[in-house]
Amino acid sequence: MTEEHQQHHEPEAAPVVEEDDRLLRLAADFDNFKKRAARERAEYVALANERLVKDLLPILDDLERALDAVGQHEEATVEEGVRLVHRSLATLLERNGVREIATDGKFDPHVHEALLSQPSDAEEGSVIDVVQKGYAIGDRVVRPARVVIAAAPANGSDG
Repeated sequence: MTEEHQQHHEPEAAPVVEEDDRLLRLAADFDNFKKRAARERAEYVALANERLVKDLLPILDDLERALDAVGQHEEATVEEGVRLVHRSLATLLERNGVREIATDGKFDPHVHEALLSQPSDAEEGSVIDVVQKGYAIGDRVVRPARVVIAAAPANGSDG
């Protein structure tokens, strides 16, 4: 009876051991997948950074040329060089999906940072001055626009 009793339990234990083994392998596979995905993300970031640097190098060259012109006191050339660098950088950022945040109209706390409000004849809560431009990539704000917003005109003033 003891042998017969053991035979009944051994067949039941085999599926449990197989299931445990399968779960361990699945956990190991998942761990390997997570490690591979993290490694691939790091490679993508490195590749994106390399592309950005390659795109920035010609702008750096333009800036060096503008600085060389400063040493030669050629104001017109310096201004032209700075404008070229600005245009090149703006174009590069635009090609990479960076856009300037609009600052006309009402203050939007999602994309604007109010530095101060000052009395104005403009509509209360509207942006009346931009201290620093803001930028976004797609719907993600990289840097909010730093703005001055209109407050109600001060009482008793002659506008």
